[in-house]
Amino acid sequence: MIMSYMSRNGSALYAQTRAQGSLEGADRHQLLAMLLDGLVDRINQARGHILHKDIPAKGQAFGKAIGILVALRESLDHTVEPTLTGRLDALYDYITRRLLHAQLNDDLRALDECERLIAPIREAWHAIREPYLAELAQLKAQVAVP
Repeated sequence: MIMSYMSRNGSALYAQTRAQGSLEGADRHQLLAMLLDGLVDRINQARGHILHKDIPAKGQAFGKAIGILVALRESLDHTVEPTLTGRLDALYDYITRRLLHAQLNDDLRALDECERLIAPIREAWHAIREPYLAELAQLKAQVAVP
């Protein structure tokens, strides 16, 4: 029993340390990708906790998912592409409300809907990584040339 607890505790500590290391070296694009990945992970965790009737863990997973959505909303710069950021803000708000509904009603369909809604944004964000890096390198090269 003690060994099992220590193993889980050690695994959690390793995961936390790894995540902190990833955050420290991440650029803005990577941070948003990590948030989107984390949101999908928390939605899946919430689903598992509903199925296993683990109420405390379910509450934690939903709380973290909603916290991620708050961070995503706060990351939006409404001065750049206000139409797009307005739509993303509305989408993140809607997903937050659907997650609250799912939490209160153990509604797996609402979780599926949230995952379906975030998937295209997550996939697109990952797809633009290489073009983003290429553009960033080009800008750095232009600045370096006198």
